[in-house]
Amino acid sequence: MMAGGGHAHDHARTATGRHRGRLAAVMAITLSIAAGEIAGGVLSGSLVLLADAAHMAADAAGVGLSLLAAHFASKPATLRRTFGYARAEILAATANALLLLGMATFILVEAARRLGAPPPVSTGVMVVFGCIALAGNGASLILLRQAQAESMNARGAFLEVASDTFGALAVLVTAAIITVTGFTLADPIASLAVGVLILPRTWRLLRDTVDVLLEASPRGMDLSEVRRHMTGLDGVIDVHDLHAWTITSGLPVLSAHVVVDPGTLASGCGPGILDQLQECVRGHFDVAHSTFQIEPAGHADHEPSVHD
Repeated sequence: MMAGGGHAHDHARTATGRHRGRLAAVMAITLSIAAGEIAGGVLSGSLVLLADAAHMAADAAGVGLSLLAAHFASKPATLRRTFGYARAEILAATANALLLLGMATFILVEAARRLGAPPPVSTGVMVVFGCIALAGNGASLILLRQAQAESMNARGAFLEVASDTFGALAVLVTAAIITVTGFTLADPIASLAVGVLILPRTWRLLRDTVDVLLEASPRGMDLSEVRRHMTGLDGVIDVHDLHAWTITSGLPVLSAHVVVDPGTLASGCGPGILDQLQECVRGHFDVAHSTFQIEPAGHADHEPSVHD
């Protein structure tokens, strides 16, 4: 006997899809800042300003990928793609993380090269564009504050904007140091700091997306605890072939083979067991989409012993 839970769940309504308007606004802000910082970096000769501009451009591209993924994720499921294009969101988040990792590497290499011979910079131009970047990043953080708690892509964008904010602060602090002391090495040193700040956040995002692509158990879900809850139900003897994974942000799924007492099956209580199982994983583990195979004791002897 098979059963799928959460059939009313709309796979197309992904977390990113609910926040497309905010992501579009953030992308417009980020592109505007990047364009301004490129001009400012060329005028001032500042590496930290150019580095922050390149970072902002990469972030804008990442948000654009997120929006594209949200568009595809909104397409309905088909017989060939039974979850629709929801996984496109995770693919975009992975590309976003890899892009950001590449930009961080570029910043670090270029900053190390300039440590040997730092060029002169115009601090007045740095201050103007640093202030513009700081204000724009602040607005983007406000826009993404709620969305980042619900969507992996929005969280990636939020982390990138947060690191951009540090970049804008680095521009302003660097300009102040050079103005007061004439210490031009502050520019490549600040660029190194920007690159280092990017790496931990990028690594966390990349790790999370790879976990989804490898179909690891959802973060925070202990399958031994899931099994304990399920076997605690009346009539349930054992649970095996228990799997849980994430399709996209906010869409965990679970499947299992559930061994039920023969008397319970003979009495026609199978549908009631299914209801209890679905309510158990939905209520305790926030899994709205679950599939269970109800079977009598001994049935597992006829199945390939691939999983526990």
